[in-house]
Amino acid sequence: MYLLGCDIGSSSVKASIIDRQTGVTISSDYYPKEEAPIKAVKPGWAEQNPEDWWDYLKLAIKGAIGKATIQGEDIKAIGISYQMHGLVLVDKNKEVLRPSIIWCDSRAVPYGDRAFLSIGGEKCLSHLLNSPGNFTAAKLAWVKENEPQLFESVYKFMLPGDYIAMRMTGDIVTTISGLSEGMFWDFKANRVSEDILACFGFAEDIVPAIRPTFGEQGELLASVAAELGMRKGTPVTYRAGDQPNNALSLNVLNPGEIAATAGTSGVVYGVNDKVTYDRYSRVNTFAHVNYTEKQPRLGVLLCINGVGILNSWIKHNVAPEGISYNELNDMAANIPIGSEGLSILPFGNGAERMLKNKETECSLYGLNFNIHNQKHLARAAQEGIVFSFKYGMDIMNEMGIPIDIIRAGNANMFLSPVFREALAGVTGAVIELYDTNGAVGAAKGAGIGAGIYQSPQEAFQSLKKIDVIEPDRCKADTYCDAYRLWKERLELLINDN
Repeated sequence: MYLLGCDIGSSSVKASIIDRQTGVTISSDYYPKEEAPIKAVKPGWAEQNPEDWWDYLKLAIKGAIGKATIQGEDIKAIGISYQMHGLVLVDKNKEVLRPSIIWCDSRAVPYGDRAFLSIGGEKCLSHLLNSPGNFTAAKLAWVKENEPQLFESVYKFMLPGDYIAMRMTGDIVTTISGLSEGMFWDFKANRVSEDILACFGFAEDIVPAIRPTFGEQGELLASVAAELGMRKGTPVTYRAGDQPNNALSLNVLNPGEIAATAGTSGVVYGVNDKVTYDRYSRVNTFAHVNYTEKQPRLGVLLCINGVGILNSWIKHNVAPEGISYNELNDMAANIPIGSEGLSILPFGNGAERMLKNKETECSLYGLNFNIHNQKHLARAAQEGIVFSFKYGMDIMNEMGIPIDIIRAGNANMFLSPVFREALAGVTGAVIELYDTNGAVGAAKGAGIGAGIYQSPQEAFQSLKKIDVIEPDRCKADTYCDAYRLWKERLELLINDN
């Protein structure tokens, strides 16, 4: 018996198949093989074509089934993870009306700010747990005002994972967790937010029907099953945004547990059982995958847009041509902690929630032509990313979320010894690395939702810890000194904006 997990990212789309009995991943594939394009028609905009996600996913699923040398009919359930906060619009024929406005698009910030003032800050924070900010509801408001003719044709809005599930099953449904990440869920009233609908002038029937995060959300259409070589009626039994799903994949489900990722963007995600919020919405609170009204489990999410994308930019524009990421890490490792006074503020990928939705762009401080070279830039970039994590984690500490142990998949920036050691050194946290990824987490979520696993504990008993990074106490003061200089420069930048 096998389970299929699908992970719809902005860089690529991945499919993994796991053996239900052993929990072992038997195959994975992803498309495109190079990073998927993000279209920026104007500065601060970011769009992708939802049909491309679907085409990539079909190729990835076929590839994973082929590599596994199994019969597609033996896959018993499907789970979906997806890039959060995106907006997909379809008409009554379920045809996409425009490109998706994705997570790092900044155009809707003024709409969220106006809603925050109109509804009232205290009411927004106590009911939505966040400012409407730059989330899905504000993006939909932008479309309503700027593309009114198109908006008249909108039948339903969806998040990216809802769209993929619709392509699989034909059903347009969503989850409480998804609605909360889009700023459509009122935690006090335990329903779709009437305040958001009224403020933006949305009819309630534009909201998809709600299904449980774990549980049947539709069945694979005959036409799709035939194309993929799978069984008609295979159920989709789990769906979650990429960060709640990453936490699930690391078995982070209970208060005080912390998960982190460092891909294109970076996230620290802590689970809380108290309905709390940051009054500036610098970190955000959403319903976690196991949220219920009676037993609240809330994910407190710190998101930094400029993480792996900065490291990639350094690799392609600063480092010697053709260099690998391992070689880039070696370059950075040859430079002392603090990069000899060079600091990079990694905020060049859209408005940063952590900086109160300011779009400050990436900045470089302290460059000395007689001292610094490519290696310094490589290290300063990784340290700048680490220090942005530290800055946001301090905000989470203020909310009563201690960060002593960080669980992460052994991927992306966590593959870099410089990044890992600097993060442990400046935060004092122990980092645990696991052999898992979002698609594997989605597959196990599907097993839980289908009742194939009786509990998350059963689903994740095979989760394999592969490394532990302890803080180097001898270097802690040096890291903290470098962070203080970085923070001073950040505060100068913030005050100038």
